[in-house]
Amino acid sequence: MFMNMATALADVYEAMSPDVGAIIGITVGVIIAVIIIIALFVLLPVATWFRALVSGAKVSMARLVGMKLRRNSMKMIVEAYISAKKAGLDIAIDSLETHAMAGGDVNKVVYALISAHSANITLTLDTAKAIDLAGRNVFNAVKVSVNPKVIETPIIAAVAKDGIELRVKARVTVRANIARLIGGAGEETIIARVGEGIVTTVGSSETHKEVIENPDRISKTVLDKGLDAGTAFEILSIDIADVDVGRNIGAQLQMDQAEADKRIAEAQAEERRAMAVALEQEMKAKTQEMKALVIKAEAEVPMAMAEALRSGKMGVMDYYNMQNVVADTNMRNNLAGDVPTDKNNK
Repeated sequence: MFMNMATALADVYEAMSPDVGAIIGITVGVIIAVIIIIALFVLLPVATWFRALVSGAKVSMARLVGMKLRRNSMKMIVEAYISAKKAGLDIAIDSLETHAMAGGDVNKVVYALISAHSANITLTLDTAKAIDLAGRNVFNAVKVSVNPKVIETPIIAAVAKDGIELRVKARVTVRANIARLIGGAGEETIIARVGEGIVTTVGSSETHKEVIENPDRISKTVLDKGLDAGTAFEILSIDIADVDVGRNIGAQLQMDQAEADKRIAEAQAEERRAMAVALEQEMKAKTQEMKALVIKAEAEVPMAMAEALRSGKMGVMDYYNMQNVVADTNMRNNLAGDVPTDKNNK
């Protein structure tokens, strides 16, 4: 079937005049050329290559195809490369591609390098890449290095030696230290160390009035201690924004101590009272025990007297004389108002 169609087309072509055949051949060639050009634009990054070419940042087609095959963000890398070349930076595009493959932000690195180059700040490509891969915003760090940043501390409470609490708020002006961005501490450490300096200065003052009269003592103490060591920032100045007088902590502590002493004294008094009650009960028990012994002894007296009468150790007259003495004693006790205690001689 296809052979028949080809033969028919060949017969038609031979039957045409030479001019018509030439026109058809040119048309077919143009169509094929257009198709090839469209295919090149679709399959090859011709537009990106051409943009880099006219921008003065030449990139080979082979490298662009390689980026596309490796599924890198080709347009982003080329745009960053063009920006770097326009700014006068000598950067190889393969370094940017490598950084993108490592998960870095190419745009931030290039913008940081451009800003540092414009501000005459020493920043190499390797350093910028390392800072970016460490998780820090290298572009923002360069901005802070050019334009210092103000960190406002929260209200920090400190107590002077006279027991008065001061509530201090400070503003710390810092500049990014590019050399210490890798491994350097952040803003939280700056705030903590400034708070430490405030507490130290206020705590070493004899009275709170000294701090209120000279708040610059706090700034001098903090700056002299070099509290920015080991951080990613350099402290330029510390300005005391506000100093307020808080509670009288010393008096409050004394009141709390007095209350604690009072409770201790009450507990000790209660302990002594309980011991006294226990001793009283013990003495009452001993009294009852002694009374029982007395009663026992009194019960043995008649028996002893009977035994003495039987054995002849005691006569009848002796017994009567003793009874007279007891009766006389009871009469005198009754006259005196005393209650007799001898039950056997009532």
